[in-house]
Amino acid sequence: MRYAERAFIGSFTSAGGRGIVAADVDPETGALTVTGASDELPDPSFLAIAPGGAVLYAVSEAPEGAVAAFDVTGAAPRLLGAPAPVHGAGPTHLALAAGQVVTANYSDGSVSALPLGADGVPDAAGGVVRRHHGSGPHPERQQGPHAHQVVPAPDGRRLLAVDLGTDSVHVYALADGALLRRGETALAPGTGPRHLAFHPAASHVYVLGELEPTLTACRWDAEAGALEPLGATPVLPAGAHAPSHPSGIAIARDGRFLWAAVRGDDSIAVLALDETREKPEPVTTVPCGGHWPRDLALDPQGRRLYVANERSGDVTWFDLDPVTGVPRLAGAVEAPAASCVVFG
Repeated sequence: MRYAERAFIGSFTSAGGRGIVAADVDPETGALTVTGASDELPDPSFLAIAPGGAVLYAVSEAPEGAVAAFDVTGAAPRLLGAPAPVHGAGPTHLALAAGQVVTANYSDGSVSALPLGADGVPDAAGGVVRRHHGSGPHPERQQGPHAHQVVPAPDGRRLLAVDLGTDSVHVYALADGALLRRGETALAPGTGPRHLAFHPAASHVYVLGELEPTLTACRWDAEAGALEPLGATPVLPAGAHAPSHPSGIAIARDGRFLWAAVRGDDSIAVLALDETREKPEPVTTVPCGGHWPRDLALDPQGRRLYVANERSGDVTWFDLDPVTGVPRLAGAVEAPAASCVVFG
C-alpha cells in the first residue's frame, strides 16, 4: 500500500549514507517505510520540497557545491538534469524563493541564488552570489563568515541568511530575480547562530546558536525587513552535558511550543511560548532516541516530530503531547548518516 504522505531523508554519502531516501508515512502511527533511494548527488545534506510535492531540491555539500532537482513521484528519487554549480563552497541549506533556489554556502560564507527553468531544473548559467564578510571570537569556528541557513520571510519579500561565523543574520530583498542586501543584525558574540524559525504569526523570529546553546528571540518588522534581538534563553538546564551543539529548530503550528535538537547532549529541548512571544520558557529536555541529532522537523499535521540522528544512523519520530508539547518516542528507522527530513 502506498501512503499519500511521503518523507525524504538527506544523508552524507561520504559517510555511508544512501543519498536521498524516500519513505511512505503511515498516517495512523507516523512510521516510515523506505521505498527507495538515490545516490546520484554526493552528500545531499539538506533538502527542500517544491509546492505540490512532485519535485525535490538538494544541495551537494562539497567543496565545489552544487544543487540539483529530483522527480519524487516514484518509489525512488530521480535526478532531473545535471546538478548546477552554486559557485560557493560547502552548501549546507537551501530554500525556494521568488522562482529561485537559494543556498547557504558554509565553507566560503556566501549565499547563492539560481533561477529555475520551466521544468524546475536550476539554471547553471544564471544566478548571483552574495559573499558575507566578518568574523567572531571563536578561535576555530569563526575566523571568517559561514552562512548556514537561508529562510524566506512569510510574505515572500525578504530572505534571511544565518551566518555562524559572523554572529549575525543577513536580510536580503527578493525582487525580479535579484538578491539585494537590505541589512545585517548582530547577535551576541560567540553565539554561532545556525538556524532560525519564524513564529506562525510572522511577528517574531527565534535564532538557535550552535556555539552557545541559546535561543535568541527577535521581533520581526516585515515592512522594514528588520530584526530586533530581545534576549537569549538557554536551551539546556544548568549542569547539562558539555560540549553541546544545537542544530535544528521547529515551532508548533499554533505557536505555543518550540523544539530544538541538541547534539552532544543528544536531546530535544522543549520551550513554551506565551502570548507575547518574546521570552521562551524552558519546559524540559528528552533524549533524541539516537546520537548527534543534526536536524528535526514537524510532520505536515504538526502531530509528530522527526529527528535525523547523524552518527547513530537513524531517524526517530515522536508523538507530541498537545497540552505540554513534550515529545514521546514512538519509533525509528535505519538511515545511515542522516542529516535532515522533509515532507511532501
